[in-house]
Amino acid sequence: MPSTMSRRGFLAAGGALAATSALSGCSALAAADDDPDTLVVHSQLGTTAPGSPTYLSALDRFREETGLKVRNLVNGDDLAQVYETSRLARKEPDVVMVNLYDKTLAWTDVGATVDVKGYLDDWRLRERVLPVALDAWTDGKGRLRAFPYFATNWPVAYNRALLDRAGVGEIPATGDQLIATARKLRKKGLAPVTVGGNDWTGQKLLAQIIQTFLTEDEARHVYATGDFGGRGARQGIDYFVELRDAGVFADKAQGLTSDSMTTQFNTQAAAMQSAMSSALAKVPEPVARHTDVGGWPLAPGAAHDRPTILRTYTLIGFWVSPNGTKKIDAVEKFLRFMYRPDTVSRFIKEAGRDMALRSDTVSSDFPLVAAAQRLGGEVGQVLLPDLFVPPAATQPLITATSTSFTRGTSAAQVRSVLEAAYRGA
Repeated sequence: MPSTMSRRGFLAAGGALAATSALSGCSALAAADDDPDTLVVHSQLGTTAPGSPTYLSALDRFREETGLKVRNLVNGDDLAQVYETSRLARKEPDVVMVNLYDKTLAWTDVGATVDVKGYLDDWRLRERVLPVALDAWTDGKGRLRAFPYFATNWPVAYNRALLDRAGVGEIPATGDQLIATARKLRKKGLAPVTVGGNDWTGQKLLAQIIQTFLTEDEARHVYATGDFGGRGARQGIDYFVELRDAGVFADKAQGLTSDSMTTQFNTQAAAMQSAMSSALAKVPEPVARHTDVGGWPLAPGAAHDRPTILRTYTLIGFWVSPNGTKKIDAVEKFLRFMYRPDTVSRFIKEAGRDMALRSDTVSSDFPLVAAAQRLGGEVGQVLLPDLFVPPAATQPLITATSTSFTRGTSAAQVRSVLEAAYRGA
């Protein structure tokens, strides 16, 4: 993956790729060929992504209320690459719905999307956004990269029924208790903690565990620079290796993905998982009925006084493209509609989504999502590294994660592969 500077040249290259219709972004390359009165929105919502039915219904209502035409382009994990391809050809969609992560970190800086701070204020939408979300979406130069929208809590889900079956009376709060719990579960043929050690879910849990002995400022330095040699980072890696080699994680975790992790937990083959809101919303009702949410157990000498969770307000935002500024009146109507309290409430009630916007609505039909929202002071919070990891290191860190979850990999080797992920970043 190119560095930020090379991406600047890449995205500034103009229409050099306009003729490359065979690329995966060909559907987006046609965006600018639409009727100039058609608003083109590029998102991951529209198929099986959580919240898709609510989003598509909201689009229909928006069309009916405004008379505006909206074209919804849909991509999955390749959305960022598809958007960049369409931007090269100057045929990019008007609005992009995607999280702040990896490639997208550089978009505003290189002109692939625009600073929306002025629009937010002119349209009087600032008061609708949680201040912590505005801070997260604002870059070091004071530019607001996108209109914040989805957020997420990321606690640990504990299946009480499986813990009871294994003779575990209480949810583990310390590393020693977690190891003891894992041993009891394994005697019953149950996986303890299931995790996608081969993708982003494992990378997030590894980062969370490493931060056991790090303050927020120390964690920010570690994940911005790739320097895992400090005392706290080394202690965190040691703690992770101790848990791994004690059998805390599911067998062959290094090959599992987010999908296999979710399946193991939802079918009650595993007793625990680190699960973001969208995964909690998918837990079947019979399983959710005897599931609690809480934090990740701590070790002695931890920098935190309560078990930890991850939380982020940068899951999905509305980015405005240079093409979008040519249809800014339509973009304004669309954003005003999506920010309306009734629209926001639908995502909370119907899809169990956490929002970066103010709302009194609770996810009553999604009990685990609601429980995670209520955790408050019961848990501590560690840093989500996404905003600080250089884009060029993002995918190498996934590979390093798989190596880290492989039994027998020493703490020194874990540190080595993590630091190697930053070379060339």
